[in-house]
Amino acid sequence: MLKDKRIVLGITGGIAAYKSAELTREFIKKEAAVRVVMTKNAAEFITPLTLQTLCGHPVFTDLYAPLTDFDMAHISLAEYADVIVIAPATANIIGKIAAGMADDILTTTVLATKAPVLICPAMNVNMYDNAIVKENISRLTARGYLLMEPGYGELACKTEGYGRLPEIPDIVEEVESILTPKDLQGETILVTAGPTREPFDPVRYITNYSSGKMGYALAIVAKRRGAKVTLISGPTALPAPRDIKFVAVASAVDMRDAVMEHYRHCTIIIKAAAVADFKCSTENCNKIKKKGDDTVMILELTRNPDIIGELGMIKEHRILVGFAAETENILENASEKLKNKNLDLIVANDVGKSGIGFGSDNNEVIIVETSGRAKHVPIMAKEEIAYIILDSVRKIMKKRKRVKEDWY
Repeated sequence: MLKDKRIVLGITGGIAAYKSAELTREFIKKEAAVRVVMTKNAAEFITPLTLQTLCGHPVFTDLYAPLTDFDMAHISLAEYADVIVIAPATANIIGKIAAGMADDILTTTVLATKAPVLICPAMNVNMYDNAIVKENISRLTARGYLLMEPGYGELACKTEGYGRLPEIPDIVEEVESILTPKDLQGETILVTAGPTREPFDPVRYITNYSSGKMGYALAIVAKRRGAKVTLISGPTALPAPRDIKFVAVASAVDMRDAVMEHYRHCTIIIKAAAVADFKCSTENCNKIKKKGDDTVMILELTRNPDIIGELGMIKEHRILVGFAAETENILENASEKLKNKNLDLIVANDVGKSGIGFGSDNNEVIIVETSGRAKHVPIMAKEEIAYIILDSVRKIMKKRKRVKEDWY
């Protein structure tokens, strides 16, 4: 999370500079502290006043301007930053940094910092494909600079190809990942998310209200913390997360098959999907027609595979985390599921409570351990809850490591 993180945003002279205003807003919305550094060419595309208004601090444009907040602006900015983000980064600034040049406020700040530097290229497709630019990018990555691949699409010069500034949410996510400690490095995590759909004719299906937001948050946060993540998802309106292996499924049987295909290589399995317990025993080949105003349709249902129950029997050394979406007797039902399914941890929430659970950005949960200890997590963003759940998983990992060390 970016709360109180110190970001220095460098803006250079490309048409995509206008997007830096949105990027600044997104950083501020996540409660980061933002300082903006602009090249003189950048100020031809967007005014420093715009960025100053958004970040709430003076914008740095001149290496030699007299300042009150900093003794030497480029040195102070370099030491201030938790991360430096250059977005957009033109071919010119990439070449200058690669050559070690320091002739303006941005390049001097970059050369003086020990913070990670994220470069987000944006330029004409032919410029991006130029061998000199490619060589400069290779030199930078070899020296530890971080670069995002530009997006593909129509460019301002009316051509099409790679050269668009990466999407703002992707840049923000990359910064989140850079600044998150990698305490799950070496772990391989399987997360399931979203609802399943059980068709009963070619145009209709049985499903539930799950949005997939909790499972996606867990996958994203696990990736930020250094894990290799596979996300198996039922149908949702959410985009597939970057840098995560994504497997799309529809029905409970599809999800079961995907889980069984991928779980063997995992050290941690988190079953956050809202899998339908039942499916129609038969599926009509044609659309079921209404035959009258008083037509009553009866569907015969049969049980779907119990995916988490099956995993509980074959999990071996893996950590298995389940979810319990309940409307009554929350703790009791969750504790029973924890025991019956051979889980290591279960996360319970009241889906009948308004403002949390299905479809909401927030949740309120109870995390139950095998010891019987139950931790209540009050209403907060699902992303924040994902961190807390993974902290509980880390606690199990540490306990197992201590037991192993004591054994030997």
